[in-house]
Amino acid sequence: MDSVERIRRWEQRTSTAPDVGLVVAAALAPGTFAPSLSPRSAVDQGLVTALSTGLHHLLAAGAQDVLVATARFLTDGAASPAAQRTAVIAVDGAAVPLGLAVLRALPPRPGDPLRGVVRQAAWRLGATGLSGALLGGARIGAEALDDRLRLDGRLAALPAAVPVGLLLAYVLDRVRAAEQQEAPEGADAPAALSSVAVATAVVGALTGAAYGEHAVVDLLAHRLAAGLPGPAELWRGAGHAAFVAALGVGASSVWHRAMRQIEAGTSTDVPVLEPDEAVRWVPATVSGGPGSLVAWAGLGREGRRHALASVRPEPVRNRPDGVPDLSIETVMGEPAQASPVQVYVGLDSAPSPRERVDLALAELERTGAFDRSLLVLVSPTGTGYVNYVAVAALQYLTRGDVATITLQYSRRPSPLSLGMIRTGREQNRLLWQRILQRLRQRPGPRPRVVLFGESLGAHTSQDVFLHWGTLGLDAMGIDRALWIGTPYGSKWMRQVTRGDRLDVDRQTFAVVNDHAQLSALTERRGEPPRFVLLSHDNDGVTKFGLDLLGGAPDWLGPDRPTPEPAPDRGSPRGIPSPMRWRPVTTFFQSLIDMKNAQQPGSYRAWAHDYRADLPRFLSDVYGVPATRAQLARVEEAVRERETVRERLFDRTGG
Repeated sequence: MDSVERIRRWEQRTSTAPDVGLVVAAALAPGTFAPSLSPRSAVDQGLVTALSTGLHHLLAAGAQDVLVATARFLTDGAASPAAQRTAVIAVDGAAVPLGLAVLRALPPRPGDPLRGVVRQAAWRLGATGLSGALLGGARIGAEALDDRLRLDGRLAALPAAVPVGLLLAYVLDRVRAAEQQEAPEGADAPAALSSVAVATAVVGALTGAAYGEHAVVDLLAHRLAAGLPGPAELWRGAGHAAFVAALGVGASSVWHRAMRQIEAGTSTDVPVLEPDEAVRWVPATVSGGPGSLVAWAGLGREGRRHALASVRPEPVRNRPDGVPDLSIETVMGEPAQASPVQVYVGLDSAPSPRERVDLALAELERTGAFDRSLLVLVSPTGTGYVNYVAVAALQYLTRGDVATITLQYSRRPSPLSLGMIRTGREQNRLLWQRILQRLRQRPGPRPRVVLFGESLGAHTSQDVFLHWGTLGLDAMGIDRALWIGTPYGSKWMRQVTRGDRLDVDRQTFAVVNDHAQLSALTERRGEPPRFVLLSHDNDGVTKFGLDLLGGAPDWLGPDRPTPEPAPDRGSPRGIPSPMRWRPVTTFFQSLIDMKNAQQPGSYRAWAHDYRADLPRFLSDVYGVPATRAQLARVEEAVRERETVRERLFDRTGG
């Protein structure tokens, strides 16, 4: 094939962008199989691979369009096709050192999203430029070899994008392996063939939908242009906009309908045990029980289950079938000091946050909560779920001398309740300030006030003290706090763990993976931390955030936790050594890790399940001691209670 024919064919290419996007996607696809915080199924892996490579292709194609437009601008559109192709390769090559220079000039800085965006734009242009230059060089080489072998264009016609991308992936992998001794796959890596099949199906479906939409819009555009003013291009743009708008309206309609169904399911007054359960099984010191100011129906599903799961101070006769005697007296081996108080106000208990707070305060007075020695302010998860193990363990450890108060702020699972954080925060703040005011006016002994929050409940609890550091907890009269599984999005957590704020006393708080770490920290400091964040190193909920798109987070940086064997069969420590930050890929891997961390499983300290950790943590953090034998009996009792509860309640999370 002569040079004139090659140039003619090159001119027929509308854009090199899709091919360059394919090079980038192929080069980065093997990295999607790298291990992360949790094992992935073939379906999970297929989704990670499909979404990562698809987004890489889209972004790289857009970046290459920018580079091609730059080359055409520099040649002023008057150069020959051969000169234009050379200019595109030159601009692609120049983008590589330019991108590296920007990355070097702007090192990562946590908490600076603008810098992260600039760094990612520089990385994207550099990676795209490298891929474009390699692809352009490969095509020139293929054409030269085609001429030498006289193959009449058959070799030059072969697609080069995927081979170039895979070769680039191999070279990068070898370089990383030499630098980090990194294994390409973890021990729990899913089957590659199954994962690729899922990825292919996802990409194929999305591609088919895109081509279908394009064909329909193109047909309508030409017909409208034939009968109405305006060119086909105008109607094509309007058609795409209309399609996107219709898709958004449809998605919004489906979303809101699903949310209404979820909320209706959590509000329906369906008996958990039997129709008269509130009368037979709920004590007078628990909301919804005899004499309660909070109606049983208004508690919602999670509030009713919370009430039914309260620990009895002494053995109860005529227990439901299969329910063992796990009263305070039996488990602790000594009489209870009081009947535990559980105040819970659901979203349906009163129409507004202020009225719910008023109702909660009245219920606290009715139940004698302020007469207990320990008052626990609990912020629930998205559905309103309160950890049964935490409440039961506290009721055992205090011998019943404890009161818990919970206000529901949402009926949806936590990942769907992110829009409710502000409501939960403001409702908590109002209640806790009113409680502080009430305690200051109270003569005589006052209870110690502590906080407990799990998952989104930890976030809404910490948000009350946003911009106050640890000083805010002291100002509010909070003696101790235990937060478990704090989501990565908690700004208060970032404020107290990063930098050097004047309102943060670093001796008063700690972030730990397990009880052994807490004990070692207490021994070094000489006193236990008052405010503790228990966050498992393999909990995706505590690691996933949107800033994973912009750069490497702290937990994947130089000071990342070192992998260690799990102490006492607890949650493993550290981040897997082969795991590192990869643009786009780590975001989707961590999204799957977050999803997997919340899957129901066996009773153990693992990922987003903190139940097995709680008795020892509550005893030490809140200062409610027990003998070693009593603590062992509490741990066994709450484990057995979970088995019974799951059988009776069909356990749900938040």
